[in-house]
Amino acid sequence: MKRLFILISILLIVSFSCSETGDEIVGEPNEDNLTLLYLADKNATYETKALYSNLWEIQKSGFMFGHHDDLWYGRKWYNVPGVSDTRDVCGDYPAVFSVDFGSVMDDRYSYEFDINENMIRKRVIREAYDRGEVITACIHINNPLTGGDSWDNSRKDVVKEILNEGGETNIKYKVWLDRLAQFAMDLKGSDGKLIPVIFRPYHEHTQTWSWWGRSCTTESEFVRLWQFTISYLRDTKGVHNFIYAISPQMDSPKGRSDFLFRWPGNEYVDFIGMDCYHGLNPTTFAINMTALSKLSKELKKPCGVTETGVEGLIDGSGKTQYRYWTEQILTPSLGQSVSMIVMWRNKYDPNEEGHHFYSVFKGHATESNFISMYDHPASFFSKDLPDMYIMAKGIAVEGY
Repeated sequence: MKRLFILISILLIVSFSCSETGDEIVGEPNEDNLTLLYLADKNATYETKALYSNLWEIQKSGFMFGHHDDLWYGRKWYNVPGVSDTRDVCGDYPAVFSVDFGSVMDDRYSYEFDINENMIRKRVIREAYDRGEVITACIHINNPLTGGDSWDNSRKDVVKEILNEGGETNIKYKVWLDRLAQFAMDLKGSDGKLIPVIFRPYHEHTQTWSWWGRSCTTESEFVRLWQFTISYLRDTKGVHNFIYAISPQMDSPKGRSDFLFRWPGNEYVDFIGMDCYHGLNPTTFAINMTALSKLSKELKKPCGVTETGVEGLIDGSGKTQYRYWTEQILTPSLGQSVSMIVMWRNKYDPNEEGHHFYSVFKGHATESNFISMYDHPASFFSKDLPDMYIMAKGIAVEGY
């Protein structure tokens, strides 16, 4: 059924493409039907603007399935080019590849690290882009004041010190941002073009676990940190291949005001994400996706579920949820307008000593149910995607 849907879509695209030559549209779109979207970066690359337009367009039809670190490692393998837990099950890659840029930036960085881990990171990102997939990145970044990790919330003045211009922590943090900027500007596909990334710093800021969370910062401090980060990367360092995403954590039923908690301003947010670890509760998931969809339409910013899942795909008693993919992911998403649903990672655990995995892998009991979700026309995987890096018809993207 899904393949028939895709074939019909292709035929429709072809029938409307007679006025196009190469990559450019001949003539201007009808302004009466033109949707105008705005990015935080007025100098964003063409491919970044094109991706943004397609994020808006694709959420009208369904969601892109994503998985964190899917191309880097899986349940039983590590750093094998071309391998993917998702592909091993359904024969296709995820439409969205999620990675973490935290160790690119902070004190874990070293020359040895750069030529080892960062080379892997660049390779898998390039592979995803070359296939036409979408890349998102969070940052589990260390605490620049204490030297602890992201979860070190022992000091309440970390952000205050970051924002203290010329101070020791401010200077240190700028070096970290410099490393990120260099990494971003080194990300190029086989076509030689900069690879766009949906960058979501300071994720789950609604929670208390991190040094940037609500227990360690005031509202003003968080907003200033967000704006400082975007301005520094964009204006000072010249990074123009980022789409900036905010991603509050929404584990229980939430509404508009919850999504706007410590909102940095429309001109500093491009994409509205949601990290939703709601357990086995499809009603909560549907409620939150409905609220997310409504806010997306109100603000004219694409949206998506940037993290979700249930560890081990089991319930509280340890029972495997055999219909997890159709009942917990697919069904709540139907009728929503979210561009993506991204599962958290499958930890490399070849001896299967634990159950830290959030998605399917070869041999798991939910394989057949995952295929049912894969076959549904509302789920988009790599092979289902339009060209995400060519501007969607009827959409224009400008800067604020």
